[in-house]
Amino acid sequence: MSLYRNAVWFVKGLREYTKGGYETAAKHFVAEDLDVNLSGRDFMITGANSGIGKATAFEIAKRGGTVHLICRNKDRAEEARREIVEQSENENVHVHLLDMSHPRQVWEFAKSFQENHSLHVLINNAGCMVNQRELTEDGLEKNFATNTLGMFILTAALIPALKKSNDPRVVTVSSGGMLVQKLNVDDLQFEKGVFDGTMAYAQNKRQQVILTERWAAQHREIHFSSMHPGWADTPAVRSSMPEFYEKMKNRLRTEAQGADTVLWLAVSASALKHPSGLFFQDRQAISTHLPLAASRATPANEERLQTELEQLAQKFKPHPLQPE
Repeated sequence: MSLYRNAVWFVKGLREYTKGGYETAAKHFVAEDLDVNLSGRDFMITGANSGIGKATAFEIAKRGGTVHLICRNKDRAEEARREIVEQSENENVHVHLLDMSHPRQVWEFAKSFQENHSLHVLINNAGCMVNQRELTEDGLEKNFATNTLGMFILTAALIPALKKSNDPRVVTVSSGGMLVQKLNVDDLQFEKGVFDGTMAYAQNKRQQVILTERWAAQHREIHFSSMHPGWADTPAVRSSMPEFYEKMKNRLRTEAQGADTVLWLAVSASALKHPSGLFFQDRQAISTHLPLAASRATPANEERLQTELEQLAQKFKPHPLQPE
C-alpha cells in the first residue's frame, strides 16, 4: 500500500505541487483577500530567516504588521530583518533567537515572550530534515524534536496569549509529503528499523496535521489551520533533497508562491469562512488522505499522540524555584 501511496502522491504532485499547479490554482484567487492593513497586529513566524518563512514575514511587514522572526542563527536572522525592513519600509520587525529542537529553550522563550509582547497570529514554519538519525543534546531525535515536539510546546505555551487577542490564528506549514504517511504513535522517534529522513519528516508533518485538528476542537476561540506550500525552491529543499531539487528545479514554485497560502490563512477574512482545523493547499481546504490509501489513524491513537507529547513536554518544562 505504501508503494501505491507514493505513486499516487507523486503523480498528484507533478500536477498540483509545481509552479504550473500554482499558476492554475491562482486563476481562481481573489486578489482583494490580501488587500488588508495589518497595523496593530502581531505575528510570530518560526524559521523566518529564509525560504517560505522569510517570504511570509516580508508580505506581513509590507502590510503594516508587527513581525517577530524566530531564528536559530543570529547573523542570518539580522540579515533577513535588514532586508525585510528595507523592502517593506516597516521597522516593526524583531529578531528572537531560538533553537526549536531544544524544548527547555522553547518553554523559556514562550514564557518570556508573553510577558513582553502580545500575539495575534502564530505561524509554525520552522522545519528540519536530517537524513541520518541524529540525537540532540537532550537525547531526542532531531527531526522529531524540531518539527513535532518544539512546535507542540511553542503552540501549547502560547495559546493563553493568543486567547487574549482579537482574531487569533495558528497556521502550521505542513507538507503534502504527510499524505504518504500513516500516524505511527508506537515509534515517535524512529528507533525501529532503517532510518529514512524524508519519511521521518513526512511522519512529523502528519503529526502536525493531527495536532492542528485536535487543537481546533479543544480551543474554539482560535482559528487553527495547516497547509501544504507545494514544491518550492527554498534553501531547505536544496540542502535536504539535492537529488529531488536537481530533477525538479525548473518546475519548482518560487518562495513567494509557496508562502501565498500561509499569508492568506494568516491575514484574510476569507480564511475564516472555513472551519478551524482544516488542511489547505492553494487557498482551498483539501483532504488529509489520498484515496484508497488507508492512512487514517484511530481516534485513540490520535489522542495518544497528544497525550505522549504533553507528557514528554512536561519533562522539559522549567519549574519555578521554590522558596526556602
